[in-house]
Amino acid sequence: MPTSDVQAFEAHAADADLDDLRARLATARLPEAETVSGSERGSRRWEQGVPLADLTEIVNYWRTGYDWRSFEARLNRIGQFRTTIDDLGIHFLHRRSARADATPLILTHGWPGSIAEFIHVIDELADPEDPDAPAFHVVAPSLPGFGYSDKPAATGWGAERIAAAWVELMGRLGYARFAAHGGDWGGVITAILGGRFPEHVLGIHTTTAQAPPGLTTDGLTAAERTWTEETRDFWDRHAAYAKQQATRPQTIGYSLTDSPVGLLAWILDKFAEWSDTEDSPFEAISRDRVLDDVTLYWLTRTGASSARIYYESHGGINTVDPGFRVDVPSAISVYPRDIEKCPLPWARERYRRIVHWGSPETGGHFPSLEVPGHFVQDLREGLAAVLAADRVNAAGLDATMHRSSGVWRPAVRP
Repeated sequence: MPTSDVQAFEAHAADADLDDLRARLATARLPEAETVSGSERGSRRWEQGVPLADLTEIVNYWRTGYDWRSFEARLNRIGQFRTTIDDLGIHFLHRRSARADATPLILTHGWPGSIAEFIHVIDELADPEDPDAPAFHVVAPSLPGFGYSDKPAATGWGAERIAAAWVELMGRLGYARFAAHGGDWGGVITAILGGRFPEHVLGIHTTTAQAPPGLTTDGLTAAERTWTEETRDFWDRHAAYAKQQATRPQTIGYSLTDSPVGLLAWILDKFAEWSDTEDSPFEAISRDRVLDDVTLYWLTRTGASSARIYYESHGGINTVDPGFRVDVPSAISVYPRDIEKCPLPWARERYRRIVHWGSPETGGHFPSLEVPGHFVQDLREGLAAVLAADRVNAAGLDATMHRSSGVWRPAVRP
């Protein structure tokens, strides 16, 4: 329930803003078509970026068929709130489970994602139909500079500070200890939560595991070597967007804030390249789900402010602390078409208590949107293993205390 520190929030864009969006889409100036040849699925159509025909089709649908009000209503039904942490307003979704045995869980998105990644799985995580499946009190915050969270007015809001803010947020909601999940930047923040705040974090689940620097491929299997080669190729040949946002976020921010077509193309390119599809991202993700995300960026004018997370945190935890380790129970899933794939031997060098390792057959960088059913199942299995490991650990700690006092008995975790 809202308190003096936490206020209820409702999303409602002004009609004038939606009219302005449609007017801009109607008068958009588009370039000529790409010069690469091929119009068949799986061809080189996307080699120069979003093809003109695909963009024209989705722009027309955005202007004439997409329903933003439906997405707003979904957000409001889940439950939206805001609170101020370290002088910055933080927006979050909060869905409490009806189950008495539910575990607090924080879900952290990345870029070019948003809370839109999670709204279609939150209910299932909070109140599963299967009574034997774990249930969660779900909290999904918008990163600083994203969505309905405030835009930082000064530097300093990198991944470490965000993780500390999440601990404060969960504490305000009455969750002294909680589990955490994240991918992309959310995966970096989730790892920091587990490594820096083990007294608050029961364990973590991530789809973006990152190894310490300097590891060799000696001892890796052929498949694991391929993973490392694909990851290196991504950063060498496909990461211009990250370098731009890490070095000149303000410059690209003007285009992302002023042109809805520019914003759509910038984000759609990543949905296409990072999804497990042969050609169009809409093979796996509906147009409406993509436009939920893009329209949220547009209406909140967060093209520049969201890009700055790269300026603040590029290089991740390795830049801050190459020796960083995570000792809480960890579940890791590596989807086959993700942009970074960390081999298990490398992951073990950082995540010291891996209790679940998932290697799904399908899915890419946006599994909650591409394969939501499998994502929920994998998240449940991973967190079930995490929570079981935490209970064993708690029992062991209690048993040690009992031994030291001269009275040993099996410990029972409340």
